[in-house]
This record gives sequence, C-alpha cells and structure tokens, in this order.
Amino acid sequence: MENNLLSFITFTPLLGALILALFLRGDDAAAQRNAKWLALGATVFTFLFSIGLLTGFDAQNTDFQFVEERTWLLGLTYKMGVDGISVLFVMLTTFLMPLVIAACWDVTHRVKDYMIALLILETLMIGVFCALDLILFYVFFEAGLIPMFLIIGIWGGKNRIYASFKFFLYTLLGSVLMLVAMVAMYVDAGTTDIPTLLTHTFATESFSVLGIHVIGGLQTMMWLAFFASFAVKMPMWPVHTWLPDAHVQAPTAGSVVLAAILLKMGGYGFLRFSLPMFPVASDLLAPMVMWLSVIAIIYTSLVALVQDDMKKLIAYSSVAHMGYVTAGIFTANQQGIDGAIFQMISHGFVSGALFLCVGVIYDRMHTREIDAYGGLVNRMPAYALVFMLFTMANVGLPGTSGFIGEFLVLMGLFQYNTWIAMFATTGVILSACYALWLYRRVVWGDLIKESLKSITDMTMRERAIFAPLIVMTILFGVYPAPILDIIGPSVEALVADYQTATLVTDTVTAVAAASQ
Repeated sequence: MENNLLSFITFTPLLGALILALFLRGDDAAAQRNAKWLALGATVFTFLFSIGLLTGFDAQNTDFQFVEERTWLLGLTYKMGVDGISVLFVMLTTFLMPLVIAACWDVTHRVKDYMIALLILETLMIGVFCALDLILFYVFFEAGLIPMFLIIGIWGGKNRIYASFKFFLYTLLGSVLMLVAMVAMYVDAGTTDIPTLLTHTFATESFSVLGIHVIGGLQTMMWLAFFASFAVKMPMWPVHTWLPDAHVQAPTAGSVVLAAILLKMGGYGFLRFSLPMFPVASDLLAPMVMWLSVIAIIYTSLVALVQDDMKKLIAYSSVAHMGYVTAGIFTANQQGIDGAIFQMISHGFVSGALFLCVGVIYDRMHTREIDAYGGLVNRMPAYALVFMLFTMANVGLPGTSGFIGEFLVLMGLFQYNTWIAMFATTGVILSACYALWLYRRVVWGDLIKESLKSITDMTMRERAIFAPLIVMTILFGVYPAPILDIIGPSVEALVADYQTATLVTDTVTAVAAASQ
C-alpha cells in the first residue's frame, strides 16, 4: 500500500462519490442521512490515510517522496509525489473536508448531489498538490472548477448564477494562458515530467515581439502565462473581484472550501512552477508582484471596512492575507517563503472557521447583514468566545497561528525591501480595524433586536466542528515547529537553487554588458 498511498488518498473521496451515485436511491430523510454519513466516512478514511503519509514523510529529504508513476494510453503519464512544500497542503485538505461535510448536516436540498460534488472536489484538490506531470496537474487544476461551479450555482444564494459564472470565467480564462505555456514547455524541454522540468533551464535571451522588447526571453513569457492563472486563483488585486461575489453566494461549505483550500492552489503554483522553473523571470518581475501585493493588502483592507455583509468582509480579508502570501513567496528568502506557506496553512484554519462562524448565525437568522445582529454574547456566550478566538487569529494576535505567518513574511520583506515591508505592515493595523469592528457590532452591546432574543447557542455538533480548528490555531501559534520543520529543508533547497540560477544570469549579463 505504501507504493500506492497517494492514489489511495486522492481517489478515496471519488470512490465514495461513485458509491453514492450508483447505489443510493431516493431523497427521503433516511436517504439524505445515509448520503451524509457515507460522505463523512469517505473523508474520514481519506484523512486517516493521509496521517500515514505524514508519519512516513522524511522532512530532511528534499526529493519527491511516495512517488507513483504509470504510463497510460497515448503515452500520457500518471505520476504523483509530494515534497515538504506540498505534503502539508494535502494534510490541510484531508483535515478540513470531514469538518466541511459535518457543517452540511442541515442541508435538505439535493443532498446526495451535494455530497457527490464535495467528494469529487476533494479528489481534484488533493490531485493538484500531488501531481508530478504537467498534463495531470492541469487536469486536476481545471477540473476542480466544475464541482465548485455547481456548488455555487445550485446551492448558493439568490444571485448564485451570476457568481458561479463569474468565478468560472475568471479562473478559466487565466488558465488558458497557462495551458499555452505548458505546451511551450513541452516543446522546449521534450517532457511533461515536473521533476525533470525543475532541472531544465529555459531560455533567457531577450527578443522582440510586435515591437516589444521582452527582457528575460522565453522565461518571462512563460512566467506571465502562469502568473495569469495563479494570480486569479489566489486571487491578487486587481483580478480579485470574483471572490467576494463567489463567497457571498456560495453555501457555507462552499465558502469554507474556497477560502481554506482552493485559494492556496495559486500560492502552491507559484512555489512549484514560477520560482523554481522560471527563476530569472521571477527575479525580474518580483518588484511588480510586491507592489501588487502591497496594494492588495491596503486596498482590500480599506474596502473590508465599509462592508455591510459579513461574508463579503471576510472575503476581502482573505484577499489581503493572500497579499502577504504572494509578497512572502517572491522575497525568495527562507523567512519569506516559510512565512508564506505557514500563512496559507494558518489561513486555511482561520478563514474556514470564520466562514463557519457566519454559517452558524446564518442558519438561525437567514441573513448575513451586520446590522441585523448585535448583543449575541447575551444569548450565545460559547459562540462569542469561538468567534473572538478566530477574529484575533485573523488579526494576527501572538499566540495564534495567524501571528507566525505574518511575522515571518514581514521578516522576509524587511530583508528584501524596507519600504515594501513598511507599507505591508500597515495591513496588520487595518486588519485589526475591520475585524474588531465586525466583532463589536455582531457580538457586543445590548440585545435590543426582538428577532435575536430567542436565538440559541451552538449545538454539540457545531462545537465539535470548531474544536479541531481551535486546537490547530492555538497549537501552531504556540508551537510552530511541526510545520516549519517539514517545510524548512525543501524551502532551503528551493531558495538555494533560485539564488544560484539568478546569480549565474546576473554574472552573464554583467559580462555581456562589460564586453559591449
């Protein structure tokens, strides 16, 4: 089984979806209950398999581990594997999905279809983080749009059709350019094998296209094509506008998956492709990414301050936090990249929990308008405590996982450029402004609204869903070593290769300039 462990982890949810589709009939209460239990069982088994992946992983080995490779029809290659960067994203996905299924327990509309969509989505998300072949990666990356499109479009709010198509078109159009770049990579390198491509040097000689001088040559063109896809997926400013609409219209489970896992595919793509495969272009275009990230941090934080919908506020908060991630990645130093990965893992716990917090009161009051609430602490003390913890983690309070990621990113930014670090640091203050403002208006104050006087506190099921997220948020805030020890050697190797590639290029450029 060890030789096929990644396949077990990846396709167990898909097997659960097939069993649901083929053998479960009817839509009565018993069938709905069976669908939920089967989906929960599939995600729990997937998580148990992934624990075996983590316990057998050697963090000091920077090569890909648990590698599986098979040749399919037409010469297509099925190749899977994980390293210190990707293994934690697999764990994050398998850890969160049982909680997502448990959060759907009150759903009554087309329950079987809902569970099938979530299970298929889990398989595709895990596949993105494990794929070691360009074609396989692209299939997983793009196919994930379909179940999320359906989740928003079928089980979303009143404007769900608009939001689902906007989500689909934004992400699809960006990925078309990535597909073109992948074809060019195959033509240039003669392979779609990702480990081989990581050692291949793509051309950096400058050339002109339509009168435009392209510095960095082929690498720059490929980097921009991949950037178009990953920037939308993150999403980065100014291609972020699909995210608030998608979050507002998505059901609670859809919002959790979108914020906690799907957004991380963009950051993972930068780490897997942009930095190691196109180091010269990354070095040339890093300043652009930095300033786009700073604008995202400041601008979307200010936009969050004026929101009247809780989900939209948290969605803009996610864009701001992803700004720290992109900035950290393109510092291309140990602290910055460590912080970016840690921030993505932490954001998975914290943002997922915040959307679950919104879902708890939405299930009771059927509104997300901030003005509809106030004084909830008087009726929901347990909810107020949980909401406060994750609000503080979102702000980056020391002792929570949110602090570690932001602190490491800012350390990396200060090494890269003090001006960028200074502007990025303002995001910490702004995040406190919008997060505490939200908490104060929803939770504190007198309970004066008649509609809230009969609201009930969290059920045992809801408390059980939050418990693992609370443990992870506090554990990694106090003791971040388990994450940093796993990602550290792989990040160190990535940074060393990046610096070597850019140093050689800088030397060649300097010699060429001197000879002229």
